[in-house]
Amino acid sequence: MSAEARDTVEESRCALDPQRLRAGLTWPSGPLARLSVVAESASTNSDALAALRSSSPPPHLSAFVADHQTAGRGRAGRTWETPAGTSMTASIVLRPEVARSAFGWVPMLVGLAAVRAFAALGIAARLKWPNDVVVETDDVDDIPGWGTERKIAGILCEVEDSAVVAGIGINVSQDRDELPVAHATSAFLAGALSLDREALLGRVVRELDALITAWERDPSSVRDLVEPVCSTIGRDVVVDVPGAAPLTGRAVGLSVEGGLELRLNDGELRAVLAGDVRVRSVG
Repeated sequence: MSAEARDTVEESRCALDPQRLRAGLTWPSGPLARLSVVAESASTNSDALAALRSSSPPPHLSAFVADHQTAGRGRAGRTWETPAGTSMTASIVLRPEVARSAFGWVPMLVGLAAVRAFAALGIAARLKWPNDVVVETDDVDDIPGWGTERKIAGILCEVEDSAVVAGIGINVSQDRDELPVAHATSAFLAGALSLDREALLGRVVRELDALITAWERDPSSVRDLVEPVCSTIGRDVVVDVPGAAPLTGRAVGLSVEGGLELRLNDGELRAVLAGDVRVRSVG
């Protein structure tokens, strides 16, 4: 790492400034109704869920941000831990005015907000159904289930009554030896134009606010927004379905509820609402 790159990385790892974030992101300057920023949290999703169960639950577009998350949670009980100051971790309380059956779109809308935020940083990111943001790399070796894509952000959404807690963790400044898993990457490694975590958070929440507003205005439009940036579509995949045998086929699109539409090997078209996707062959 060059001295210039090292200085940029070190600067990006400075502590978040809660006062500056609130001034720029909460109403009337920004879209957020409330913003909680703490130096350390086991899990921002857990913080948001606890607040929703309190006597004063947070309103729509309330965010819980941690400078360092010590026990981040992923889908199926997985953990996702990174060195202090290297990631942007936030959980946003959403109360979308759409049918509850459509809540399956939330992780992909959060992912799309991140994809658009990355584009402003010169990173061409895409979505891996249902809850990962990935970038294509020039790595020589494929990783089973991932090919040459690498995970730059993960999303965990949890429903509490009429609200959705949308948690996102973005790898910002990690070098290769600081990544939590082999199939991960970071904004730094992807060549981001900036590693400013506060600016990145601002881009994500503003994009998400616009997407939620568009979704509420026309729920049928969301599929046309998400499908073009979903790298899973068009690939032969294996989907590990909770409590059932894996499904093998080609991902051909997204269902009206945000599920993955598979053309199975026997020709049947099936929509999967939950599962982990492994790439079987890239094409």
